[in-house]
Amino acid sequence: QVQLVDSGGGLVQAGGSLRLSCVGSGFTSSMYDMAWFRQAPGKDREFVIAISMNSGATSSAEFEEGRLTISRDNAKNMVYLQLNYLEPDDTAVYYCAARQSRSSVPSYRAARYEHWGPGTQVTVSS
Repeated sequence: QVQLVDSGGGLVQAGGSLRLSCVGSGFTSSMYDMAWFRQAPGKDREFVIAISMNSGATSSAEFEEGRLTISRDNAKNMVYLQLNYLEPDDTAVYYCAARQSRSSVPSYRAARYEHWGPGTQVTVSS
């Protein structure tokens, strides 16, 4: 059974940084895309960034350069999201997601992701 556990959220002041982690179990990560989505209060869930655990290729929503980085550790079935220069608008629940994929380019579509973590809250104060 595939399970994802995301963590690392918290309260941070504007301009600060956080590193989110997601660990997967029950699957071989090299055959998967893993992604981060977020959902702010009163808003739809939106795509943040994804990585092909096979090729390492990434897909990202538009963010200013240096604001976020995704990385992977296939041996540990883990993916990380480094968030920098956080702004109050980044406040949201951040979700890790995984989908089995043979493509070298990860998908940005939430509907294509089969497995989801419970989410981790990121709150940015002004």
